[in-house]
Amino acid sequence: MRNLKPYLILSLLMAFLSVSCERDDICPGSTPTTPRVVIDLYDFENQESSKNVFGLLAAGIENEFILSGYNIITTNQLVLPLKTDDNTTQYVLIEDTSINDNGTPNDSSDDFYNGNSDVITINYSREEVYVSRACGYKTIFKNVTITIEDDGDNWIQSQQPLNPNQSVEDETTAHFNIYH
Repeated sequence: MRNLKPYLILSLLMAFLSVSCERDDICPGSTPTTPRVVIDLYDFENQESSKNVFGLLAAGIENEFILSGYNIITTNQLVLPLKTDDNTTQYVLIEDTSINDNGTPNDSSDDFYNGNSDVITINYSREEVYVSRACGYKTIFKNVTITIEDDGDNWIQSQQPLNPNQSVEDETTAHFNIYH
């Protein structure tokens, strides 16, 4: 019996340690986090028909950074991030974008973009939602609206939310349609 006592204590200690361990708190990549607004693009003349925008460039207004994945592309859908620290996000969307090298092809510092630019303003209210201990919180957006600034030469003709009091809680379906 004395010979078994150290083994019994060691076994109980090992069992206690293995039960008290926690699994790593790692947020899985498949967990939905703060969603982006999804906008489908349609033909203004035939509003049931999806329509590509050619040479599209999307940039933030306040930071002037070109949105990753939107540097002169052809697409019929926009997936735009919204600010989580403000109730308004603005983008300039430029159709038929080309780069003007300002007569200095070897100096990109003075290059600028040509094209038909429209500014959209997205307004919303924010709500933080607990996801999990590993993932923390995500922000969802309620009462989302889009306004198109009229510049006299808009390529975006109109927009339509897909639901009244549109919210953005995931990226599984479109939230707005833009007609051009």
